[in-house]
Amino acid sequence: MAHLPHEHHGHQEAHPGGHGHHGHGSTDIDWGVMAPHLEAQAELFTPLYRTVMEWLGEKVPEPGLVVDAGSGPGVVSCLFAEAFPGARVVAVDGSEPLLERARARAARLGLADRLRTLTGELPGVLDELEYPADLLWAGNSLHHLGDQRAALAAFAERLAPGGTLALLEGGLPTRFLARDIGIGRPGLQARIDVVQEDWFARMRAELPDSVAETEDWPALLGSAGLRPAGTRSFLLDLPAPVSDPVRAYVAAELDRLREALEGGIGAEDRATLDRLLDPADEASVHRRSDVFVLKAYTVYTAVRAA
Repeated sequence: MAHLPHEHHGHQEAHPGGHGHHGHGSTDIDWGVMAPHLEAQAELFTPLYRTVMEWLGEKVPEPGLVVDAGSGPGVVSCLFAEAFPGARVVAVDGSEPLLERARARAARLGLADRLRTLTGELPGVLDELEYPADLLWAGNSLHHLGDQRAALAAFAERLAPGGTLALLEGGLPTRFLARDIGIGRPGLQARIDVVQEDWFARMRAELPDSVAETEDWPALLGSAGLRPAGTRSFLLDLPAPVSDPVRAYVAAELDRLREALEGGIGAEDRATLDRLLDPADEASVHRRSDVFVLKAYTVYTAVRAA
């Protein structure tokens, strides 16, 4: 389902450039339309997620049940199944089209016998779990819920004694380009960040039962009755020159931004984005040699008392 931009492996990136934003000012997100992009993004971020899972494996070495709350198309759910071969994994999401993709992916990877899906809105749908979770993962999904404090309490209730909640929120905005790219005014991505932050604030405010919270995640986890158990940030570093799939991802992200932020950025920046997206332009991300991807995710963990 962080401050912007937010890659979401499922509903994990909710910003105007990442999740089907329908025009500047709108905060509607069409997850089904976003499915191919969400899959491609999560696949690109797989090295980062695997490092996260190695770290979580030190905390929860042999979970019996892993719940992916806000799983989207199931890329990360399947990575959990691979990382913890003795675990059952439940992918939970409000979008049935995304969960169809999760089931298809699990079947392709030979994981269908260990991955099931649960359709419904968080956090209430978690009441349908047959067993408490040894590891509950919420990857950029919490910020799509209006009352985040209440949602964390509900997550905590679905943990087994000694179970771990792993919350991915925040980190640092993704960077694709240098500050000065030789066209337009330097600092394009920093200016886009400002517009995205405004969008994110509107998105949060428009959620049902929205409650403003200071984003002190360890304190909020503590308020849910959990014991904070460590925080770590993870880096995805794909330096130039990038592969064709990485280049395609960057182009797709910028194309989404160009459409979504039409009214939020100035004419000069719109013209720069047009050039960056024109395959015939030597300065475009399709052809320039300095394109890269750099992103940091932060994961907070907390444990339910045994």
